[in-house]
Amino acid sequence: MPGAPRLTTTAAVLAAISLLAAGCTGQSGAPAADDPKADVTISFWHGWSTPSEVKAIEDNIARFEKAHPNIKVKATGNMTDDKINQALRAGGDKAPDVVSSFATDSVGAFCNSGAFTDLGPFLEKSGIDTAKVFPATLLEYTRFNGNQCTLPLLHDAYGLVYNKTAFATAGIAEPPRTWSEFEEAARKLTKPKGDSYEQLGVMPTFHGYETTPMRLAAQWSPTYFTADGKSNLAGDPAFAKMLTAQKDLVAKLGGYEKLERFRTGFGAEWSNEHPFHKGLVAMQIDGEWRPAMAKAAGVPFEIGTAPLPVPDDQRADYGKGYLSGTIMGISSASRKQNAAWELVRYMTTDTEAVVAFANAIHNIPSTLDALRSPRLQVTPESKTFLDIARHPKSNTTPAQVNGGAYQLTFQDFAYSVEKGDVPDLAAGLARTDRQIDTDIAKAK
Repeated sequence: MPGAPRLTTTAAVLAAISLLAAGCTGQSGAPAADDPKADVTISFWHGWSTPSEVKAIEDNIARFEKAHPNIKVKATGNMTDDKINQALRAGGDKAPDVVSSFATDSVGAFCNSGAFTDLGPFLEKSGIDTAKVFPATLLEYTRFNGNQCTLPLLHDAYGLVYNKTAFATAGIAEPPRTWSEFEEAARKLTKPKGDSYEQLGVMPTFHGYETTPMRLAAQWSPTYFTADGKSNLAGDPAFAKMLTAQKDLVAKLGGYEKLERFRTGFGAEWSNEHPFHKGLVAMQIDGEWRPAMAKAAGVPFEIGTAPLPVPDDQRADYGKGYLSGTIMGISSASRKQNAAWELVRYMTTDTEAVVAFANAIHNIPSTLDALRSPRLQVTPESKTFLDIARHPKSNTTPAQVNGGAYQLTFQDFAYSVEKGDVPDLAAGLARTDRQIDTDIAKAK
């Protein structure tokens, strides 16, 4: 989603999670005692920052306050996870009552540390059966070890956004469905220019904005952890197959160094200067927001969307993709948890609120009823991502006690693989498994 934070270094994330766990003072198991019918003001921190997104949040809050005239909401936008973690560690009046975060990877840490309160008692009191309200994959990334400490607030599906005009020029009639077709299309769409490119079929390196190892691995339907909780990168062939396929594509499109030199000239991901907008890449791995952003940037070509290709031996599963999204929870330090729950319940489960917010910021609704709502604005481009979100084989990355640290460790390893610095892939994956297991053990 626009404005979503990029993954940072493993060390930084581990440090932040460690401090959060050590400094959390909330009592997530204590029952909320405040009167939800009393006049009260609650604080709500969120990460959205662009004018259209902030207006969408404010409009949703205005509808909530109209339905709950005794509860006023003081919203603060552009709040990063670092700022949120600092406030939660401090506790007291400095901590927000309600938080939304783009970092689904932090759910395990939020739940395990007690920073966010368990929403189970609130859900039970309100008669909400989460399995009947939310898609199963979204529930996977909003809870940890049975603790439903967050709920989904819209979500994202990742697919392929492509330049239809460039496809026609290259003689490509339809988007690729398998990885071999993807490779062929990427080569046909690439136009070399000296030691650089006039146009690149796709930027395949893992620094290419949303082209992360986790997005690509989803197409192989991987299993990140064994039943007993051990890292499974070496155990599941999906990871080696994905890394091998990606590295091969990097080589076929000119090699790592040439591609990276070209990438350093790209405009910012959330600006009109994005390389897809400028025609520098003909295919872009991205989320449902990209077509609308490209149109707003005034691109001179027709835009197409499609699911990401699947491995050739999984052709029957074409249509699946990686799912992620925004999470919403209540600070365990809040003294206004019953009132805070009313806001969380409204924004995450009220069909009208979810649909209106999804329409306003071009994200995918996070409830089953909202996905079926006739009020949901569906364009040909957005339908692709809605279909990916509904696909039974679409998947996500599981929550862990130390948040997304294992993903960062895997990503760092993938960077080394694509550069050619890993002579023995199997041994490297096994070594990465051991590092992940060690980090998780330390976090428990």
